[in-house]
Amino acid sequence: MAEGLSRRRVGTPRETGENGTTQNSESSPSLHRMQSSDETKTDKVPLLTLMEETLLLGLKDQEGYLSFWNDSLSYVLRGCMLMELAFRRRIRISKDAFTGMTAVGERELEVISARPTGEVLLDEALKAIKASETRRSVASWMDLLSGETWNIAKAGYQLKQVRERLAKGLVDKGILRTEKRNFLFFDMATHPIQDPRAKDEVILRLLDTLNLPRTAATPTRAARTPGSAPSPAGGVSSAFTRFTVGQGIGGQAGRLKLAPLTNSRFYKNEEHSRFALLRRVCLVAAACAGSVLENPLTHLDMETRDRAVTRAEDLMDVYGRWPFKRESPLFTSEVDSGEAGDLMVEEVVASVIYVLRKMDKLL
Repeated sequence: MAEGLSRRRVGTPRETGENGTTQNSESSPSLHRMQSSDETKTDKVPLLTLMEETLLLGLKDQEGYLSFWNDSLSYVLRGCMLMELAFRRRIRISKDAFTGMTAVGERELEVISARPTGEVLLDEALKAIKASETRRSVASWMDLLSGETWNIAKAGYQLKQVRERLAKGLVDKGILRTEKRNFLFFDMATHPIQDPRAKDEVILRLLDTLNLPRTAATPTRAARTPGSAPSPAGGVSSAFTRFTVGQGIGGQAGRLKLAPLTNSRFYKNEEHSRFALLRRVCLVAAACAGSVLENPLTHLDMETRDRAVTRAEDLMDVYGRWPFKRESPLFTSEVDSGEAGDLMVEEVVASVIYVLRKMDKLL
């Protein structure tokens, strides 16, 4: 389909100046200092966006559709777009004399580079922010892009059919396939899992961040044919197995730690990504606010699920404020380089998570 997502172009981030000239973002002194301290860290983006990861967590593997009762996911996907644009250094929080006195979620966004990302939905969101005559807050853009606004004059900002278009993009990448399913009075296109490795890797990264052992992962049902033995990427646990938060890679202290996936297809060299651990925190926040966090945890006992959800909410509290809550045991310096360019990215992420946390409390 013509409106489906196109494959991203991976390369060195470059800034587009006001005069239309293109500048290499690595020419700034702060980034030179960053390279001298850690030459292996790059801005290379993974093969899956935050929106696609969140969609995969909510997708029913064999049925190929999302829950009809999930009203929050669309709003959360717009927040994922803003975080993804920040990770790609396209937007930042606008600074003025009143910024520090404004609530984190109400701080205004501005475009710092209009260079296309190679992702159709991201480029549409970027174009809308760039074309706006007035600067708007993070919360306002999430409202406008999702259509959650009473102002009919602003309806043109809404991004339509986001879930379907994300699914079509995953079909193009060979992760999903398209089928027709009959629902009583109408037929609907569904997108079952074609390549389960993508969702398995997303789940393993989610479990790492929730500090659950990777053996708590079960394979997606599409990963095996009927009658065959299960062979998940991270191991299989029996139904209703009890785990304790603290048994994961962070140990009993429960601190965040990046443990790369072995033989990963979609997150190769994740440890060399500048925002690898922060991306995992964003995934947990989006899954929690989008009511899809418990989907990969349904086979675990109730106590384990409750503890995992509590940890997710604690992570949103730590990283959903600016500056981050450094005194918390869940804060780690691995997500904060202290460089000016990275701080701009982190502030947008904190603003979006702040809005998601407020939304989660309202629901």
